[in-house]
Amino acid sequence: MAIAIRPLHPHLGGEVEGVDLRAPLTPDEVAAIHAGMDRHAVLVFHDQAISDEQQLDFSRSLGKLEQIDGGHIAKREERRLREGFADVSNLDRDGQPLERNHRYRMFNLGNRLWHSDSSFRAVPAKYSILSGRSVPSAGGDTQFADMRAAYDALDDETRAEVEDLVCEHSQIYSRGQLGFAEFTPDELEILKPVLQRLVRTHPTTGRKSLYLSAHAGKIIGWPVPEARFFLRDLNEHATRPEFVFTQRWRVNDLVIWDNRQTMHRVRPFKDTLEKRDMRRTTIAGDGPTVDQALQRTGS
Repeated sequence: MAIAIRPLHPHLGGEVEGVDLRAPLTPDEVAAIHAGMDRHAVLVFHDQAISDEQQLDFSRSLGKLEQIDGGHIAKREERRLREGFADVSNLDRDGQPLERNHRYRMFNLGNRLWHSDSSFRAVPAKYSILSGRSVPSAGGDTQFADMRAAYDALDDETRAEVEDLVCEHSQIYSRGQLGFAEFTPDELEILKPVLQRLVRTHPTTGRKSLYLSAHAGKIIGWPVPEARFFLRDLNEHATRPEFVFTQRWRVNDLVIWDNRQTMHRVRPFKDTLEKRDMRRTTIAGDGPTVDQALQRTGS
C-alpha cells in the first residue's frame, strides 16, 4: 500500500496512512514523507507502537540527528531518556509526575509558550519527531501555527519591515516570560543568545515564513521594549485561529513537524497527577540562518 496523506486543515497538517514506521523505509517512502512535510508542514501517523530504537532508526532515515546537549537545564546524568532523545514529558527518572515546585517542571512550562524547537541554537532544527507513549485523559494537546500563511497575510508595509530583521533567541528569554530566572553561571553560558533571521525562505518550495518563537527576545538595532512589543504583535497575528491546527493526542500517535515553517505549543493538563510520556527526536538543520558574527548593534 502506497503512502497516502489526507489534509487535516486548510493551511497545515496531514494524516498519513500506508506506512509502518517500525520497519525500514524504502527510498520512495522517505521521499513521500519529505514531500508531505514540504506541503503540509505537520504530518500525523496513528497507531505507531514504536520503540526508542525504532524511533531513532526512522528519524535517521529523514536526516542527521540533532545533538540535544544545551537544550535543557537537566544534566546528562539526570536525564530519563537515552541519548538522542529530548524528554518533553512531565516525568521524573522513576516515571512519576514531577512535583509542582520541581525545577525541571518550572523550566518545562516554557513548552506551553508558542515556540520553534532549537531556535536557540545557532543551527536551528529542521524536523521534530514526537512519539506519544502515554497521554493524559484530558488536555495536553499540541497546537501548530502555520508561519507561511502568517507571512502571506501580512500587509505590504509590515512584510517590507520584517524582511531583513535579525533577532536574538535564547531560552533565557522564553523562561523569563514566566518569571523563571534562577540560572546558574554554567547554564547562562550554555544558553547564550544566538542570531536568527525573522523571515526564512524554504529551500525546496521557495515559500517565505515568519521565524518566530518565545525564545526571541531582541531585534538587532532596536530598543528592547520596542522590539518585544513588535514581536508580541507578530506572534498574535501568526497564531490567529485560522492559522492553527490542534493535534489531539492518542496513544501511539507519532507527529512530525517542520520547525522552519511552524510554531507550536503544548496545552495545559493535570501534569502533577497524570502522565504524559512524549519522546522527541530532532533532525538537525542545514546551517545557520544568519552569520553569528553579525554585530549586535543596539542589542
